Amino acid sequence: MIQQFLHDQCHVVNANPTEVDPATVPIFMGRVFTFSSASASFYAPSDLSVTGGMRREHIRATPTWRGGPARNDCVFVNMDSDANLNGMDGLTIARVLCFLSFRDRTSYFKCAVVHWFSYILDGRDPDTGMYIVAPSMNDDDTPDVSVIHIDSIFRAAHLIPVYGTSLLPREITAHHSYDIFHAFYVNKYADHHAFEIA
Repeated sequence: MIQQFLHDQCHVVNANPTEVDPATVPIFMGRVFTFSSASASFYAPSDLSVTGGMRREHIRATPTWRGGPARNDCVFVNMDSDANLNGMDGLTIARVLCFLSFRDRTSYFKCAVVHWFSYILDGRDPDTGMYIVAPSMNDDDTPDVSVIHIDSIFRAAHLIPVYGTSLLPREITAHHSYDIFHAFYVNKYADHHAFEIA
């Protein structure tokens, strides 16, 4: 995935990564450093509780959170500000699996390994007014995972599972949500800024 990322940094991003010639992908033999969190700073003028509209939040991707299960936050990723992906102005959803950094020749890269989500509907859910997403899978039923530059992460996203009609076992906790549910609402009611962008 790092070699694919380096290839994309040197070339125009191919719309279909499977068409990339393996002979043109640069070889990476360097060291990789991982991190359990990153902070996102962004301008949120609708949030009156912060000075000057600036806000900072921490995004976590850690194998254990406060001595308990893993925590892998979801984020809004800025794909293309000129494109309008289902009304979210070029934003899409991904779950951060790991933060990492590495050096290649003279460049230093800060990245994230993410599992992509795809939109289920072309627009908002008519009952809730929220977009519905699902974890994206490749054609061979493997998770759609890739390395992205950390600068493309806009801010944290809050997802709410789309619940069914059956009862959940008592053993299921909030930590299992991303693993057992198949669809999620993108919570636009999490805060003022999320309401504006989602």
